[in-house]
Amino acid sequence: MPSSLSSPSPSFLPRPVVINQAGPAAAHAVQAAGLGVQLLDAESDAPWAVAAQGDVLLTGPRNGWLKPPPARPAGWPGRLRWVHVTSAGVDYYPPWLWDVPQVSCSRGVAAVPIAEYVLAALLDHAKTWTSLRVHSPQQWRATFDRATHSPLALLQGQTLGLAGYGAIGQAIAQRAAALGLRTLAWRRTPAASAAAPQHPSRAPADAVQWVDSLEALLAQSDHLVLALPLTAQTHQVLNAQTLQHARPGLHLVNIARGALLDQTALLQALDDGRIARATLDVTDPEPLPEGHPLYHHPRVVLTPHLSWSAANAPALTAQKFADNLGRYVRGEALHDLVRGHGSY
Repeated sequence: MPSSLSSPSPSFLPRPVVINQAGPAAAHAVQAAGLGVQLLDAESDAPWAVAAQGDVLLTGPRNGWLKPPPARPAGWPGRLRWVHVTSAGVDYYPPWLWDVPQVSCSRGVAAVPIAEYVLAALLDHAKTWTSLRVHSPQQWRATFDRATHSPLALLQGQTLGLAGYGAIGQAIAQRAAALGLRTLAWRRTPAASAAAPQHPSRAPADAVQWVDSLEALLAQSDHLVLALPLTAQTHQVLNAQTLQHARPGLHLVNIARGALLDQTALLQALDDGRIARATLDVTDPEPLPEGHPLYHHPRVVLTPHLSWSAANAPALTAQKFADNLGRYVRGEALHDLVRGHGSY
């Protein structure tokens, strides 16, 4: 059952009830903000089971949304006026979530750790760290000779393609510029490209060149990062047809959603050499079934959807919500609203 906790309540503020499913970090951030709200701790409850008990719901994929009821549960949305989700992507959630008047997401919270993951993948591909380790004088000499005759690759001067240019794409572009990479970007909605919002401390607009199609991005990139939201329009946007346009030797990095990529087509492109390497932090499904060829392919580096991981992730997510909760209490427009199922 939910437990109640109140934060200091200035007399001129209303007292909305906030259902917290995001743990102690969120409770602390809301308390510290002094917004005069009542907090209900409902981390172990199904979100739809507590909808009648609050005005605001803070929830995330692990709170039952990975396998939600297919049809709207009885009583949903209860008295809820706003749902904020701890994830940036919203493809986990069923259409009936948007029966609530306002839904917002945690867009941008994981941009920095994901960008660092991407740069680590690019550097690993260029420098082949594992192959450079030596365990004997003989290996030392052999590896030194090999690097002398076949020098290690440089990222400087290579071309990085970004499919998607939100907070994550911008954080990647900023760090890529420091390494001397040329960065190209493509967005599925062309009109949005030129006016892409710039996030603080991320790449300036002149650090990126725009291309008008995914095919053009593939043809010019040495490394391609998938940083798109998953929608009906982006499902398997990278497939056998689009992969035909890839520059030979492409390094593909997917840190977004596994279903953006036709994995059968990827395996074929890896086997025929068009794709030199795939770094996959996401797959479809997750995890892949036992024995799936992506687990053992020599040109695939597979990690278990952890590029977002950082010690400060809970605190950043909590602060983002607390900032938005302040807007809600003051009657201001919320940030990072998601207009409906399948949008972003």
